Amino acid sequence: MGHRSAILAADCEAKAKHVTYPAIKLQSQRHKRAASGHPWIFSNEIAMDEAAKALPPGSMAEFREANGKLIGVGSFHPHTLISGRIYERGDASIDRNWFAEKFRTALALRQKLYGDPFYRLIHAEADGLPGLIVDRYGRHVIVQLNIAGMDRAREDIIAALDDVIAPETIILRNDSGSRTLEGLSQEVVAAKGALPGRIELRENNLRFAADLSGGQKTGWFYDQRGNRALIAGFCRDARMLDVYCHTGGFAINAAAAGAAHVTGVDASELALDCAAEAAKLNGLDAKCSWRRGEAFAALADYAAAGEAFDVVVADPPAFIKNRKDIASGSRGYRKLARLAAALVTPGGFLFIASCSHHMELGNFIEQTASGLRDAGRTGQILQTVFAAADHPMHPHLPESAYLKGILFRIVS
Repeated sequence: MGHRSAILAADCEAKAKHVTYPAIKLQSQRHKRAASGHPWIFSNEIAMDEAAKALPPGSMAEFREANGKLIGVGSFHPHTLISGRIYERGDASIDRNWFAEKFRTALALRQKLYGDPFYRLIHAEADGLPGLIVDRYGRHVIVQLNIAGMDRAREDIIAALDDVIAPETIILRNDSGSRTLEGLSQEVVAAKGALPGRIELRENNLRFAADLSGGQKTGWFYDQRGNRALIAGFCRDARMLDVYCHTGGFAINAAAAGAAHVTGVDASELALDCAAEAAKLNGLDAKCSWRRGEAFAALADYAAAGEAFDVVVADPPAFIKNRKDIASGSRGYRKLARLAAALVTPGGFLFIASCSHHMELGNFIEQTASGLRDAGRTGQILQTVFAAADHPMHPHLPESAYLKGILFRIVS
C-alpha cells in the first residue's frame, strides 16, 4: 500500500470509529460563559427537554448553542446543579485513546517538574479531565472518579493509565463527598493489583510514609510540596510546631532543614504513625515529637503552659465545605490564627493555610490578620502562596485555585 493510500485508510478507520453523542442545547443567550472557556454548564443554562431528562447520569453528550453551533463534548447529568462538564472543545470521541493522550500530556508536564514519580498526575478540570483526580506514588496510582461521567468511563481510564505508565497497582479511592451529590456509591477498591496499605514516597529529597487505602484523601497532600520547602528555610535552629500535621510533611521538612526540635499535632493516630515512621526513615526521630489531639485544644494547652515556638504551621482541613459555611468557617480561621499567633516568639513566623475554595484570598487575609490582632500580636505578610505546580489552576475556574497560604512574620 502506498503512502497516500495508507493515510486514506487510516482516515477512513478513524471516521468509522467516531461516535455520535446526543445533543444537549443551551438556552438562547445562555451559552456565552461555556463558549468563552468555562468547563461547567449549569442546569439553568440548558434547554432541559424530555430527551435530555431521560439520559442516564454521566452520559456523553454534545453541547450546542441554541442555534446548533457546537461548543464541545463532555458528560451530562440531568439531575445535578452542574449538568454539563466539557471535556473537549469542538468534536471528539471520548475513549481509551483520548484518555491516554490526555495522560501523556499531563505526564510530560510532571516529568519536567519532578525527577521522582511522586506527584498529582491529573488535577481534574485544570488538566482537561473534569471530576478526575490521579495521584502517582511510584508504581502505585490512586484514582478518584468524582463525577458520574468519569465513573462511567472507569474502564477506559484504567486501561489508558495502563497504556501510559503501566503501574503495578491502580486503586479507586471513590469515597469523596462529591460522589454523593452525583448519586454515586462510596468504594475503595483495587482496579489492578491489591490494596497496598502503607507505602514509602519521596518529596523534597526526603522519605515519607503514606497509607493509600486508609489515609485521608489519597494518603498524601502533594499540593503543599513547595510550601513545605519554603517554611523549612525559616526553621534552622528553631523550635517548630506543626498543627494538623497529618503525616508530618511540614515537620519532617523542618527537621531536615536544621530545626532544633519539631512537634506535630494531629487527631489521627494513623497519620501520626506515618509521621513517626517518616522521622525514622530520615534519621530525624530524635528531634521529633508527636501529639495526638484536637488542634484548637492543643494550641490552648500550649498557651496555658507558657510554651512558645519560633515557627508555627497551621494547615487544617477545609473549614468551609459550601457557601452556607462561609461565615462560620471564616470565624474558624480567625480563631485558629489567634491561637497559633499567641504561641509565636517575637520575630518568629506563622504559616497558616486554607484548602477551602470558598474562602477567597482577600477574606482569608482579613480573617487571619484579625486573628493576630485578637491575640495582641502585630505582623507582616511575607508571602501569599498557592498549590504546587502539579496542581495547576484552570484559568476560567476560580474553584481550581482552592489552596492558599499566608506566611506572617510576627513582629511583636
